[in-house]
Amino acid sequence: MRKPILALMLAALAGPLAAQTSPPISNDLTVDMSPQQYRICNDRPARPTWMDEINPREAYKAAALMELYEIRAWEEIAESGDCSCETRFPAWDSSDGEYHERYAGLSQAEHSAFRRDWIEVRKQLEPSVRTICEAQGNW
Repeated sequence: MRKPILALMLAALAGPLAAQTSPPISNDLTVDMSPQQYRICNDRPARPTWMDEINPREAYKAAALMELYEIRAWEEIAESGDCSCETRFPAWDSSDGEYHERYAGLSQAEHSAFRRDWIEVRKQLEPSVRTICEAQGNW
């Protein structure tokens, strides 16, 4: 009988102590819109606005475009041997156009299949792209 009472007393005393040490709560709901800072290439082009406004049920479309964008950039790096910021992070127009022309109307399952293929391509490109970009300080 003593142990449950002792435990109850300790819990009752710990509540106010925990409340005193908790961080202050703010009513400020302002969103911080400062530009994101990256380790390399901070002047990256903005993503297409539709990617940020897409319905969560269709997020697979944005993920597919991001994969396609990276593949196309890495192919260019491997081909040209140049890993400048402009090559590593090109404008989205070309990839976005290719995506809408070829892939936008496909089902989620078809998107998943293409993404698996693109991931394999990226794995094959990574060693050479990494070597080029590390040598130029952009990895």
